[in-house]
Amino acid sequence: MSKTLYLLDGMALAYRAHFALIRSPIYTSKGFNTSAIFGFTGTLIELMTNQKPSHLAVVFDTSAPTERHELHPAYKAQREEMPEDLAAALPHLDRIAEAFGIPVLKMDGYEADDIIGTLAHRAEADGFDEIYMVTPDKDFGQLVTEKIKMYRPSRKGDGAEIWGVPEICEKWGIERVEQVIDMLGLCGDVSDNIPGVPGIGPKTAEKLLKQYDSVENLIAHVDELKGKQQERVRDNAEQALLSKKLATIQLDVPIDCDWDSLKLDEPSKDKLVPIFTEFEFRTLGKRIFGSDFSVQEAANDLVLMSEDDEKATAKGTAPAGQIELLPDIQFKKLADLKTNYRIADNQDSLSELVGELRSAGYFAFDTETTALNPRAAGLVGFSFSTKPHSGWWVPATEASIEALRPVFADAKLKKIGHNLKFDLSVLAEKDCPVEGPCYDTMLAHALIDPEQRHNLDTLAEDYLQYSTIRFSDLVPDAKKGAMVDYSRVDPKALADYATEDADVTLQLWQLFEPKLEETGQAKVFYEIETPLLPVLVSMELEGIVLCEDTLKDISRSFEGHIVELQEAVYQAAGREFNLNSPKQLGEVLFDELKLVEKPKKTKTGQYATNEQVLSSLAPKHKIVADLLEYRQLTKLKSTYIDALPQAVDPVSHRIHTHYGQVQTATGRLSSNDPNLQNIPVRSERGREIRKAFVPRKGWKLLSADYSQIELRILAALTGDAGLLSAFQEGRDIHTATAGKIFEVAPDEVTREQRSTAKMVNFGIPYGISAFGLAQRLGTVSRTEAQAIIDSYFAQFPGIPGYMQAQQESAKEKGYVETVTGRRRYLRDINSSNGTVRAAAERNAINMPIQGTAADMIKLAMARIQKSMSQKALKSRMLLQVHDELVFEMHPDEESTLRELVTEGMVDALELACPIEIEIGTGDNWLEAH
Repeated sequence: MSKTLYLLDGMALAYRAHFALIRSPIYTSKGFNTSAIFGFTGTLIELMTNQKPSHLAVVFDTSAPTERHELHPAYKAQREEMPEDLAAALPHLDRIAEAFGIPVLKMDGYEADDIIGTLAHRAEADGFDEIYMVTPDKDFGQLVTEKIKMYRPSRKGDGAEIWGVPEICEKWGIERVEQVIDMLGLCGDVSDNIPGVPGIGPKTAEKLLKQYDSVENLIAHVDELKGKQQERVRDNAEQALLSKKLATIQLDVPIDCDWDSLKLDEPSKDKLVPIFTEFEFRTLGKRIFGSDFSVQEAANDLVLMSEDDEKATAKGTAPAGQIELLPDIQFKKLADLKTNYRIADNQDSLSELVGELRSAGYFAFDTETTALNPRAAGLVGFSFSTKPHSGWWVPATEASIEALRPVFADAKLKKIGHNLKFDLSVLAEKDCPVEGPCYDTMLAHALIDPEQRHNLDTLAEDYLQYSTIRFSDLVPDAKKGAMVDYSRVDPKALADYATEDADVTLQLWQLFEPKLEETGQAKVFYEIETPLLPVLVSMELEGIVLCEDTLKDISRSFEGHIVELQEAVYQAAGREFNLNSPKQLGEVLFDELKLVEKPKKTKTGQYATNEQVLSSLAPKHKIVADLLEYRQLTKLKSTYIDALPQAVDPVSHRIHTHYGQVQTATGRLSSNDPNLQNIPVRSERGREIRKAFVPRKGWKLLSADYSQIELRILAALTGDAGLLSAFQEGRDIHTATAGKIFEVAPDEVTREQRSTAKMVNFGIPYGISAFGLAQRLGTVSRTEAQAIIDSYFAQFPGIPGYMQAQQESAKEKGYVETVTGRRRYLRDINSSNGTVRAAAERNAINMPIQGTAADMIKLAMARIQKSMSQKALKSRMLLQVHDELVFEMHPDEESTLRELVTEGMVDALELACPIEIEIGTGDNWLEAH
């Protein structure tokens, strides 16, 4: 058996995991941030299941100073304070490692780098076949040999990277791995506050080391250098040598460690179960880390299964006796409770059920279907509950549907459900409309605790300490997206499964109803989200026509232009290459054409060719402009032109997007299957796609769009006199802004000044920096951009005042609110880590603006739908896209529809700033918009 040692840089992995999830951190129901623990645990399991090392250890730093601090007191001194959430998570990493049977190594006076370096080289001398240093820190490259390699874990699903001698030399531009420390000696290391030689960057250092091999030899030949370079090296020779010493990983740490102690032990079930329970890592393999592994128990030992083993288990070929490790033993199950679950499958029992529902005045219900698409789903049955631990299952028959139709249509009865839009859509498809107040526990929880998961199974565990029957237990062989065959499911098991859902939903509603009041979210729930439910059901049911012939014409046009752009790029480059390969593209632009002197590189050492980099070069180089247009067209073609026809419903022959109410932190609706909100409107080519969306024959489309709604909300929230007066007087806001910040009369504002003002208007309220503004404008320096920002704030003093007030309020309360009271909690607003805190501060400013805009259009949609219904209009609301609503308009109803849409949108929310909308009609969406 081969001897393979893996040494993990624990602190680096924890930092990497925490910041990789900084935009969408993982919290437990109690608000504990588990991002670092999540990522760290994932790395351990990936290594144990896929790499199967014989020896493994996790190495951590301690807080004690090291020799480097004595040599250079400023060593690592500039580092921002560790985020509080990460600091709170670190002690648990030791517990995780111990539970997995992995030793944790640390030693005062030495960094983890030194311990790893010492053990790696000791293992090589002691005959290990392979040694891997598991770390994202590229400085470890100095330790790499033929047997010692760097293992960089996957970060965003892109797979792990293994760096050996060739990779290290290529990435650093050196000839020997030992020269990594010479590179650091010359360039320094900002993250560790290693100074290096001022003015010498990686490219210069690479050239110098090719000529002189080492820092010491360079200093010895400093007289051969010329000009400023000679001066810099001579004046900073001692600093270069100190930097090299600081960067050198020690290989002689006196750590007491024998190889037997690093042999991988079996994980401890007794230790893992409470840890996974504490951090809510339920059914860890599938729910959190995907299908790459499964944690199971075989006999009395814990077994970590690889993907192949798991597939074998699914086929029934795995060793007998293996059961899931995490049966959620801390939660009650159906078998533990005394329940009154009944089946209504005849006229008498149906009558009894209907009587109970009417007598209660409310009920929780759920539908069981054969598919997740309401239009394709077959209705299997209903479940109902009017009190905890009690409920009914009703198989779907013509008789049962007819018996229940009046109950669903009774506007006096309150209906409760979880992800209720799906159930309402299914019943609408079956011509069984649901009237009256409908309360969705998923929406309620999304308002009460927006950062958490909102699925029913999780909420049952978090709030009821109850583990529901899983669908995978009911239908083990069900495939995602496929029709479900219930004929092989035991009828009693199906009845229990379905009734439990209604029962749990009712119990959750009884908890959430008072919590909506306690958290100040009752108004948003009852006045915005709940009235919107039937509107979305109606819109999704209606769909919109896609003219495939028009789309084919657009496709042909795109294809021709794509070929022209491709040929233009080939001609400018002087040869053909793969335009979709970042590596080949970088080589052409920067090695062959040499468009810039010092091109940026990615972390993997390739030239950066992302959109931001190319956009900055496009004004100067036509080949780059052509490349950007090529990328845009190919993306539009694959994402929309080729994909949209596949989304056309075979029965209705229309496209039915699905709207989500809980997917965004600001409250904006999301669109999926297909996503119609991302069809570009700013580019001419992107707008062309809207031509393919058309009304039914003889009708028109009407588009109503809020005009500059977020700027108007900003004016209302800040009360800034300058902004408000511009809107009140009906002036062009960007021209008015340009006139103020450039101190010219409105009629003297140039096109460039207006464009700059537009960028400022849209950017500054969302925390854009001088650097960001300079990048976006592309024509000004950072200093000039800062001057523009300063002038903007001087002319509109209400805006910086608002920004400061919002941040101070958020720091005091821990959350910010929209005008209607929708909250976003900002856990990091008081963080001592500047990067983390700055992100929360930006959210404190922009969420009330974006969220108020989201609330406005939701209120407008409900008002308009109500008015359309009262007037019995034939016209229908079809789409909501950001600040725009699209209607299919009957030709006889234009004046009426225009009037009620205008009134509904303008009066949706009372603000101290006039609201305007733009309305257009046409034979397709583009023409109407």
